[in-house]
Amino acid sequence: MVSKKLMGVWAALDFFLLAAGVVTLALSIVWRAPNVLMNMVISSADLTAGTILGIALLVTFVISIAAIVQRNHVTIGLVILNYALLVDAIGILVIGTFIWMYTLKERANFHVLWQAASSAARISIQDQFRCCGYFDGTDAEIGGTFCTSQDFVNSLPTNVTTNFCVSPVTNFADVTLNNIFTMPSRTVYGFMAIVLCLLLASLCVIKKRQEDERFKKIDAKRGGRGFV
Repeated sequence: MVSKKLMGVWAALDFFLLAAGVVTLALSIVWRAPNVLMNMVISSADLTAGTILGIALLVTFVISIAAIVQRNHVTIGLVILNYALLVDAIGILVIGTFIWMYTLKERANFHVLWQAASSAARISIQDQFRCCGYFDGTDAEIGGTFCTSQDFVNSLPTNVTTNFCVSPVTNFADVTLNNIFTMPSRTVYGFMAIVLCLLLASLCVIKKRQEDERFKKIDAKRGGRGFV
């Protein structure tokens, strides 16, 4: 019989899998709300990938419940669960690595996004961080409450870290993206630990159930008498 301790560990990891799916799906929905800076940092494609991952984790949780309630000799459900967990792990690795790769060239990447942003979006960011332009004032958007005129923009000292938007924008992006893929308690790479640990726990449950069935068959052949 599978030990209560093993089943307790398995159940806890399965609950964490459910929580990971709920958190991923919820954040993918919440972060679609209109927010100029957040929408620049996290694209629609990122949110779609997060939605797919969240749904995949929740589907895996449903598979896990259907698998664990089967009788001992039926382990095919747990085998299917393990394949689903491998698919989840690949998805987590791909999404997390893509975000990590994007953070390696944040200044250049967000300059492209700055240039593609609307005038209203750039004015909103300039007013929020009290900066004009990205690397310098040449691409500043005149308007709003801070960059009120070209003369004001031209009068700013050429200090990239305080007067232009590259530093505050990339600092916000760096904190946001690093939290998404590195913090183990609530983000993408942290979910990998849950998935892999549940995979190992499921393998242990399968092995233990197979051992129990093997000894039952041996016991039956001996006329119902157990080993001395």
